[in-house]
Order: sequence, then C-alpha cells, then structure tokens
Amino acid sequence: MTPTIRRATIKDADTLSTLAARTFTETFGHLYPPQDLAAFLRDAYAVEKQRVILSHPDYAVWLLERGSVAIGHAAAGPCGLPHPDVAPGDGELKRLYLVRGEQGGGHGARMMAAAMDWLLQGGPRTLWIGVWSENHGAQRFYARHGFERVGEYLFPVGETRDLEFILRRPAA
Repeated sequence: MTPTIRRATIKDADTLSTLAARTFTETFGHLYPPQDLAAFLRDAYAVEKQRVILSHPDYAVWLLERGSVAIGHAAAGPCGLPHPDVAPGDGELKRLYLVRGEQGGGHGARMMAAAMDWLLQGGPRTLWIGVWSENHGAQRFYARHGFERVGEYLFPVGETRDLEFILRRPAA
C-alpha cells in the first residue's frame, strides 16, 4: 500500500506527539544520555505543544500514513533559526522524519514537496533548515533541493548541545 500524505489537524496532536518522539529517538536517541533525551522529548513533543502548532495559522504539519498508521511527518513555519540574515517572511522546514525502515522510498521527497509547496504558496521567499552536522544523508538530500550551508549553532537536547548546520535556499 502506497503511503498517503495529508495535512495534520489539531485532532492529530496525540499521534504527532507519539510519532515525533519515536522518529527523533530512532534517529538520534543513541547520541544522548537517557535523562537528556527524556527531558527533550517531554518538552519538544508534548501533546499540548503539538496542539498549539497544529492550531496556529502560520504553521503546517503533514502526516505520511500507510493505511491509518502514521509513518512520517514534516513541519514548516516561520524561520526561527539563529542566523543574522533571517528576515521577516522567511520560511523554515522545521522537521522531516520517517520511521525506521521507511527511508529511501521517495517518501521524504514527497513530504518535502508538500512542505515546499506550502512554504512558497505566497510566492518566492528565502527558506531555511537546521540539520545535525553529522547527518550527511540529510545534508545531501537538502542540497538536492537547493539548500546550502550558511551557518551553524548549538541545538540543546537536555544538557547536551549538538552542532547544527544552518542551510538556506534563497528566494528564486
């Protein structure tokens, strides 16, 4: 069965919370002390925080589903990355994750296309992404979509600080 993509609604807050915590843990959980991972997941992916995001008109989230099971998600909204060139109106791909075993089937590209279409619906604008410095596969994926490294910052996961690269795609 080919997975489908749909825009998430506030009713999906529980699903999104569970999926986001699962995909982050599957992708990066091995990098952190358990207390740091637990603190990050509790804060970043709390159900109430997902409700706020899903109800906010400046943000959008998509779920990739196989039948009724969510296997991936993407989120986009105004850019919040710490870079001096970020301007009002710039957009950011905030998350793009698939559950383990679903990568490599073109699903990430489909979710990326949905997010990019939404981010660019009002016309060309500069787009941004933050990506872990050691996630070379994601960096190659984003480069194929026109993003280039323009900076870096430290991303907190509990008490741990990860080196993140800031990627930008100028307005066309």
